[in-house]
Amino acid sequence: MSGASVRLARPWLEFDLGAEMEVLSWAVNRPGRVRARRILWREVRNADLPEDLDAVEWLQGELRARDALDAVTFLTSRNVERFTQGEARAGEASAHAVATVGLSNAERVGHRIDRTGHDWGTINVALRLDPGVAGGLSEAALIEAMSIAVEARTAAVIAADLPLGPGPATGTGTDCVALAAPAGDLPYAGLHTDLGEATGRAVYGAVLEGALAWKAR
Repeated sequence: MSGASVRLARPWLEFDLGAEMEVLSWAVNRPGRVRARRILWREVRNADLPEDLDAVEWLQGELRARDALDAVTFLTSRNVERFTQGEARAGEASAHAVATVGLSNAERVGHRIDRTGHDWGTINVALRLDPGVAGGLSEAALIEAMSIAVEARTAAVIAADLPLGPGPATGTGTDCVALAAPAGDLPYAGLHTDLGEATGRAVYGAVLEGALAWKAR
């Protein structure tokens, strides 16, 4: 997609969106609906985050040192060098997903497994959408696109077939998605739309590739 780029400088991974966009997420830094130009991952190890540490304050210090407090930012224990990408086009719409996938704290929805004393994996997905039309997405379309991104992530984890006691894993306890798109008045982004199709295919491909790589490690 025009203007977007991915840069790796471990322990950081950066997805430059190519322009400031609306970003919807529940990321550690700048959650909610914000405007941002870039989405970052910060790789961490258990030693980086002792139990008595305020992880949010620590991350803000890391971002301040990088002059990146403006960035929507994930924390991950996955080696960021193992990131995967998925790109898809349907009609005039396109989607570009970047993911890091770790499944060491995998869960099945509706259940909880005691992971005390274990490493924490996570699935973090950043997604840049281009509706291919003048303007961009309304708030409702942004939320609808997010639902499809999460559905695609879940479908990919199920396809990767990681068995747990209650049944196959559907995600992890710390997954996060950050969805970026230009603002506008496009009312829908559902599964029957070009944008919904591209969203699902891009996220599914990136997460499945990452999940299979994690299983084969």
